[in-house]
Amino acid sequence: MLTRELMSRLRRIEIKTSRLANREMAGAYRSVFKGHGMSFEEVRPYQQGDDVRVIDWNVSARTGDLFVKVFVEERELTVFLLLDMSASSDFGTRVRTRRDLIAEVAAVHAFSAIRNNDRVGLIIFTDQVEHFVPPKKGKTHVLRVIRDILEFRPGRKPSGASGITPALGLLSKVTKKTSVAFLISDFFVAPNEQDDLRKALSIASSRHDLVAYVTRDPADEQLPDVGLATLRDAETGKLRLVDTHSASVRARYARQSVADRARVETLLKRLSIDYELLSTHQDYIPAVNRLFTKRARRH
Repeated sequence: MLTRELMSRLRRIEIKTSRLANREMAGAYRSVFKGHGMSFEEVRPYQQGDDVRVIDWNVSARTGDLFVKVFVEERELTVFLLLDMSASSDFGTRVRTRRDLIAEVAAVHAFSAIRNNDRVGLIIFTDQVEHFVPPKKGKTHVLRVIRDILEFRPGRKPSGASGITPALGLLSKVTKKTSVAFLISDFFVAPNEQDDLRKALSIASSRHDLVAYVTRDPADEQLPDVGLATLRDAETGKLRLVDTHSASVRARYARQSVADRARVETLLKRLSIDYELLSTHQDYIPAVNRLFTKRARRH
């Protein structure tokens, strides 16, 4: 049953993101994400310059005049939202948490999809897939998807492993047709999982139109100077005493974080996967528009 607080959050996110989908992203989504294949629509009289390969000889023979087949692009798409809702998604030091950022970005894309009569599906994962909603059309379905995102809490103790690989594996199992897949994650992946991640991304991007959003918080790359502090790993629960007053400690933390981000970006570029960085303390719409603009120029 929906609580009053959840209903209020659902209503606020519906109003904000549906407005953004109609105003900020109107037209961009449709022009960038196109259908796959052509379908027959009708026949019409032959005109000079028409390709003889599309002449409908059966109709032409019956009528005594030349007619050609007219084809239109198959516009209807299936859109999947693959959302990383592991324990680290609850982290946020400024405007919002990663979880809130993920919910809003997912909602904007979902409303853009139904505005174009596309189907929307949902895959939520932590260190494994925890929630799946088959793709359907309509506003009622999208509100159900957003509600599920807002309500979701991990159902098991986190292991610290990344769930991106099993989520992409499920995507390939539940749909054989080419789909548009928005993968939203912090991409915090242990070194021993890097090769599996590369393989999973490579397979998924070859079968589907895969787009990645990499979520970041300012504290991911800049450790605040608060003296001795006990830090807890959100994924494993392990505690560690850190001297944040030490300049060398802060510098080492920053170098490692920058290197981790660069590794993710290099991997996505190498696999030709369109991506953007989204920060918890910044407006995400400019980043989304940048991604759409890059795709439009390339295509």
